[in-house]
Amino acid sequence: MATEPAYELVYWPGLQGRGEFVRLAFEDAGVPYADLARLPGGEGGGAAAVMRLLEEPGPWLTPLGPPALRHGEVVVAQTAAILQWLAPRIGVVPPDEASRLRAHQLQLTIADLVAEVHAVHHPVATSLYYEDQRREAARAAEAFRRERIPLFLRYLDRALDSNPAGGGRWLVGDACSYPDLSTFQVIEGLRYAFPRAMRRIERRFPRLVALHDAVAARPGIAAYLASDRRIPFNERGIFRHYPELDEPPPRRSRPSTPRPLTLSVGEPQARRSRRVGMSGLRPAVAKSKGERKPTAPGSGRAKKRPTSRRRGRSA
Repeated sequence: MATEPAYELVYWPGLQGRGEFVRLAFEDAGVPYADLARLPGGEGGGAAAVMRLLEEPGPWLTPLGPPALRHGEVVVAQTAAILQWLAPRIGVVPPDEASRLRAHQLQLTIADLVAEVHAVHHPVATSLYYEDQRREAARAAEAFRRERIPLFLRYLDRALDSNPAGGGRWLVGDACSYPDLSTFQVIEGLRYAFPRAMRRIERRFPRLVALHDAVAARPGIAAYLASDRRIPFNERGIFRHYPELDEPPPRRSRPSTPRPLTLSVGEPQARRSRRVGMSGLRPAVAKSKGERKPTAPGSGRAKKRPTSRRRGRSA
């Protein structure tokens, strides 16, 4: 009986990147695969494996870049195309054509989101360092947090509604499939890159949070996340945490301390009002020498009031 050729995932070492979406499919299905990014160069892995695939001719379409999946004489590049080809073979998508088409559309949309995440910290050019485009990245991040994250999450949330078989829990069919695994990964990545923004935004999408948690609890995924096979997020991949690109922390208002009420004898009323902040306050003040006392009732002729006062003028 012929031995089935091994699956070989080709990606850059030390990065989750776009290769992580393929890893999650293998890990959930429990299907063995060789992750060449984690093998040393002397064993056919590392960056040398990527360069060989990109430079050596073969009976396949040479990929523009990783990830790529090699299976015997078959080489497939592009994350969504890899999963479209791989998923029916390892059982992470329903077998019917309509479900496979739906899953592929969802994965392509997730690929759009991933591309926009990378463009946040490299909005000018991928050939430049982040430090060379920090100002542009700050503007891109503000718009991405405000507009694009909610847009993509709303799309995925609506996709739950348009899949009655999933009961609001899964995106395709009545069980977990690779778009669910990929949704888990983007939520993980967004939480890492924009923790403050995601704490606010994801409260509006409890079903996606529940989907994320359900994927994390699946036996194959839980074991993978707890193992050293899961490469940590870092500042060389797609999802990068630069604190200045996240939402600013909420401002804490300082409690106001009431100022003591102090008045000086003889201080003009307007100045006292400005100091105290209570314009209606009229404390009793000792009279100056020579100030005329008001005439008591019945003690003599009262002074005649002027009759030329203007209407509306304050007393």
